[in-house]
Amino acid sequence: MFVAQTPAAPLRCRLPLKPLLKDNAYPKPGFLPARSIKLRSLAAAAAATTSVPAAPSTSAQTAAQARVDILSESLPFIQRFRGKTVVVKYGGAAMKSADLQSSVINDLVLLSCVGLRPVLVHGGGPEINSWLLRLGHQPQFHNGLRVTDALTMEVVEMVLVGKVNKSLVSLINQAGATAVGLCGKDARLLTARPSPDAAALGFVGEVARVDPSILHPILSSGHIPVIASVAADEHGQSYNVNADTAAGEIAAAVGAEKLILLTDVAGILEDRNDPGSLVKEIDISGIRSMVAEGKVAGGMIPKVNCCVRSLAQGVRTASIIDGRVPHSLLLEIMTDEGAGTMICG
Repeated sequence: MFVAQTPAAPLRCRLPLKPLLKDNAYPKPGFLPARSIKLRSLAAAAAATTSVPAAPSTSAQTAAQARVDILSESLPFIQRFRGKTVVVKYGGAAMKSADLQSSVINDLVLLSCVGLRPVLVHGGGPEINSWLLRLGHQPQFHNGLRVTDALTMEVVEMVLVGKVNKSLVSLINQAGATAVGLCGKDARLLTARPSPDAAALGFVGEVARVDPSILHPILSSGHIPVIASVAADEHGQSYNVNADTAAGEIAAAVGAEKLILLTDVAGILEDRNDPGSLVKEIDISGIRSMVAEGKVAGGMIPKVNCCVRSLAQGVRTASIIDGRVPHSLLLEIMTDEGAGTMICG
């Protein structure tokens, strides 16, 4: 297990200047404390005994008010999710773009700052392809899954565990939190078994078992686990495990409140040819009907199956969100509108 820590500096959570919610878009649970008479009296006394500084400019007032509005509107969501575990699968466009990567990292650190317990599970397909080509080895795919021979498995493990994982750990540390880099092999977090299609896929594995005991002290200490989707079977053979699948199984094992899959699409569409037909929320029976009707097809089917399986094992909600949208994690967790499709149990 690799533990990287930054110097003991105070965490700074920087919120975006634009409000995350519309005026009527957030819940009003009725538990926001009103200021007491004592506080108002103290404020009045302070105003009476101190000089009044020059009035700030209109633009400064507007910016300051925007920050206050954001904090006020975020409070019900922070209270709802504080202390809850959220598992995020990171990949796709959000991993390729430096700006989107920075957005995801900052969102994770902010969520950790306000009391959530994020877990990051990642793949790294483009990086693997790049290194295979450097070695003169052409990447191969079968039914959307990487064909993983012995050489490819070595490259997958080196790139995901040794390069991508440690890069993400470093970025989170630089952003002000403390990340712990892991892969499925560490502390037997994930035990793999061969895919049923092993003859065609090679060392592509499924998750046979999850032992989350290594994650509990990390999360309790306020650290962010960063997990590469590489695992071994009972005999020590390495396997390349689909990161969506790994994230779903880990979410179920730790009793996560939410599973979030970052993707390169807006979410689940009622009509695949109409980007405006986004399904904002749906239950398990509804999503199964969409699959049966052919409305969900191709690469979205494994993601949907992953979500449904995690919900069946106790995860409260699973979301497929648009990782191309800046701060999509905050939009999904800290607003009612979200950033994609939320599937409920």
